[in-house]
Amino acid sequence: MEESDGKITLNIEKDMKKNLWMICLSMALCFSTQVFAQGEGKGISFEKEGTLFKEAVQKATATKKLIFLDCYTSWCGPCKKMAKDIFPLEEVGKFMNPAYVSIQIDMEKGEGPELMKKLQVSAFPTFIIFDSRGNELGRFLGGSDAATFVEKVKKASVDNSSAEMDQRFASGDRDEAFLYAYLKTLGSAYKRDQCNVVAEALLAGKEETFAENPQLADVFMKHLSNPFAPAFIYTVKHPEKLSAAIGETPVKMKTQYAWRNYAKSLIDSKDGGATMDMAQFDKLLALMDECKVAEKEEIRLETLIALSEKQADWDKYMQYCTEYDANPNLFLTDLMLCKWCSPVAVNCTEAGPKQKALALLQKRIDDLKSGRLQPQTTQGNMKLSGNLMAGMEKLVEVLSK
Repeated sequence: MEESDGKITLNIEKDMKKNLWMICLSMALCFSTQVFAQGEGKGISFEKEGTLFKEAVQKATATKKLIFLDCYTSWCGPCKKMAKDIFPLEEVGKFMNPAYVSIQIDMEKGEGPELMKKLQVSAFPTFIIFDSRGNELGRFLGGSDAATFVEKVKKASVDNSSAEMDQRFASGDRDEAFLYAYLKTLGSAYKRDQCNVVAEALLAGKEETFAENPQLADVFMKHLSNPFAPAFIYTVKHPEKLSAAIGETPVKMKTQYAWRNYAKSLIDSKDGGATMDMAQFDKLLALMDECKVAEKEEIRLETLIALSEKQADWDKYMQYCTEYDANPNLFLTDLMLCKWCSPVAVNCTEAGPKQKALALLQKRIDDLKSGRLQPQTTQGNMKLSGNLMAGMEKLVEVLSK
């Protein structure tokens, strides 16, 4: 989700690449190239592009400065707005440059994915302040005006991190009041992995009764993300208890998102490639079978499609796309078809996968023109404003060359 007023962009569907959508959709979706300040003018003097975080730490140690880290992505609107409108301002530079070594790192490139995982960054933009040795002091999220940004930097530069609470939790403190306070601190910093760990601790032993406690039900809905957690498994098998408390639709959305998000989290993107913990993926699929998850096959194929795209294994990629389309229990929407065929048109040079993509597209175009299928105007709760038929025909043109 991206908010144009500069609040927060969540790290969901971040792999919708600019070059894919420009080819497949004539829709009101606009992507622009991110331009970041790199020390020019009177604004923030950022380290040169490609500077590693450890190099920023070395410089901070030598100069006795704090470290300001801008965690961004190329597709994040609020990130672009901050880079264009706030960081170049003289008043911001006057405050930042004397006291901070400032560095910008794309969380999807270079060391970004590893840092994103280590720092538990899950929303953009995230700004993190470290001491000169690289220990986190504080963080804040989202865009703002210049004065608010400076005030947030000041506040985050005082040691208000969860370090002391981390230590208490690691030492075995499970006092309930402490756990709730710890969870609140972690939640405000969007440290979702650790939020899940604390949520599991709060819900442990209460799998059958937590739905009756509004506070614990809220912990489950907001912070539990591990589908292997006993409370999650119990709720999937017995959804009626939590559904009675908060409604069937929120519970269903929560569990479906958890399955999908966990599956995608098993993909480890690094150095332009990707690997996946296949043993854990198989365990996840087995658990979904045990819990009789109707979306299991859909999630399996979507995850393998995402993995093979990151690996640029176009044979497997199109194998999974074709398998999805052929499954009578699944429906490949027009939008999904355009999205999935676009990377083949843009990046694949092999004839075989391109022919398979062409076959899928041509079959859908024929079905639409003959009336066997009706053009789709919505995708879930999203209204489509473009001409998907035109997008498909453009993809066919590109793939046929």
